[in-house]
Amino acid sequence: MPTLAPGRPENLTPAEEKKLQEFWSLTLKSFGVLDGPVAWSLPPPPPIYNHSEALAAAAAANKSNNGTNGTTHGATNGDSPKKKTSRFGFLSRGGGSKDEEEEQKRKREEEEKKSLEEKERIASLPPQTPEELRFQFWSMVKCDDPDALLLRFLRARKWDAEKALEMMMKTMSWRGRVMDVATVVKEGEGVPFRRGAEDAGFMHQLIAGKSYLHGTDIDGRPVCWVTAGLHFAKDQTERDIQRFTIYTMETARLMLRSPVDTACVVFDMSDFSINNMDYAPVRFMIDCFEAHYPESLGVCCIHKAPWVFQGIWNIVKAWLDPVVASKIHFTTSTKDLTRFIPSHQIPKNIGGTEDWTYSYSPKPPAEIPDGVKDHEDRYTVNTAENIASLAKLEAERRQQVERYEELTREWIKGAAEKKEQRTKVAKELEKGYWGLDKYIRGRGIYDRTGVIGANGEINFYPNKK
Repeated sequence: MPTLAPGRPENLTPAEEKKLQEFWSLTLKSFGVLDGPVAWSLPPPPPIYNHSEALAAAAAANKSNNGTNGTTHGATNGDSPKKKTSRFGFLSRGGGSKDEEEEQKRKREEEEKKSLEEKERIASLPPQTPEELRFQFWSMVKCDDPDALLLRFLRARKWDAEKALEMMMKTMSWRGRVMDVATVVKEGEGVPFRRGAEDAGFMHQLIAGKSYLHGTDIDGRPVCWVTAGLHFAKDQTERDIQRFTIYTMETARLMLRSPVDTACVVFDMSDFSINNMDYAPVRFMIDCFEAHYPESLGVCCIHKAPWVFQGIWNIVKAWLDPVVASKIHFTTSTKDLTRFIPSHQIPKNIGGTEDWTYSYSPKPPAEIPDGVKDHEDRYTVNTAENIASLAKLEAERRQQVERYEELTREWIKGAAEKKEQRTKVAKELEKGYWGLDKYIRGRGIYDRTGVIGANGEINFYPNKK
């Protein structure tokens, strides 16, 4: 039975609660609402990266360059897509181990440079306004307990409230201005699927089953299974991988229920070869867990890694924060893996006894017809009725947020009796989110197969009686 880990809203020590109050004080101050309520302003400006514009630019460039209908998976930051070359072309040249080591070193340095440049780019963005910070924060909360979300950043920064605020502000800028998380979530699977060839890189990862969410581990955590042998860098752009990673992580967030607030990740390396290695998505995933989804990884299993992975691991582990590194375990057999996941919850193709195999079925409906009646994404279409319904729900949520902020201000000032009321409003926010969900999140395979219910109910094994 899952147990509640320390430092959660339900079991804070007096010292930890004081730190949480300090963090809330800094947070509300950054929103401009510490001294009292402030009227909501319009949503923030569009993010720097616009995926629709990038797709259009990529399609135009592709047509201009070769005059054919060849598949182009998109571009990064609106640039024309670059021709892809093998990340391990040196292998075909018959190079020896020294050549391999030099190429690995070059790739490592290249990824470290890119990561540093990205962090510097984010840091150089104009400061977010208080209105933008407030909007992004409450958009990020979703169905979470607001205290639980703040505590993730606070624990990640060892209970230093100022450092936690700095980390959270960078995450809000990353979500809104850099990655446009809201659009990735709203488009879901249906929009990329209906785009066809121009967005094939995103869909390829879903259809192939490169990474999917299924079942739970021994502690009740949702499990993300990653089939490393299915990855080839040429099949999608780096941006496609980033969007797919965010889509998967945001979906997994919806599956967390207290006391379970972390996930399990299993990298199935049984068919992995050097041709599958791609440092960019590994680095991106590490940055996600360490910087933008803190305290979300419960355990990570690297299963049946071949000898060739040893040199790669020496590079990857140098990028890891010690806390994250401590959660990574190598398993060499099914018996090893059952220390973390019961055998009957490990699919047969990975060595367990569960009679289940990932299949991307049923697929999204092909088109949204006029009237959008009965279509799974009918609520995310900008019809007059949907716009009015969403506006009403958002107004109700803003009222709940204002009430929560008011109670938080009083609680910070020492009104301990407001704690129970804050908890009640947090539950109302959670319930209210699921009314909004169908308007702001495109449906996907986990909705169609019954893992995620219409009102937020979760069934990790919908096919089991």
